[in-house]
Amino acid sequence: MRVPALFAATVSELRKALAEQGFGIMTEIDMRATLRAKLDIWMDEYLILGACNPVLAQRALAADPRVGLLLPCNVVVRTDDDTTLVEAADPVLLLCGELLHHTDQPELHAVAREARERLSAALETVEKRLPETK
Repeated sequence: MRVPALFAATVSELRKALAEQGFGIMTEIDMRATLRAKLDIWMDEYLILGACNPVLAQRALAADPRVGLLLPCNVVVRTDDDTTLVEAADPVLLLCGELLHHTDQPELHAVAREARERLSAALETVEKRLPETK
């Protein structure tokens, strides 16, 4: 989703919206700072948040411990010209696709659908709350 808001405001609202949907941030990767420090490459703001809903993660791991390969759910916030983009990996595609070869596991499908719904709700909340600030 594209929002006409500043990067910092978008990240702040995203953190709140994810928390409201039961997600905590387990990892945070500032790609801009990392590439600048390691490779002396300059790029626009780019943050990868590893969001995890513990209840959903536990259900998925109980169904198949290999699900840990796909945790946490990555949400990317990045600047693009005069807007900020927020994108989330689709848990249904990750958990129910061919990567784990479990297209027939009902519990993984249920967890993936709920995770998708919660991530989508968080992103929609961010979109609604952010005033145009650019």
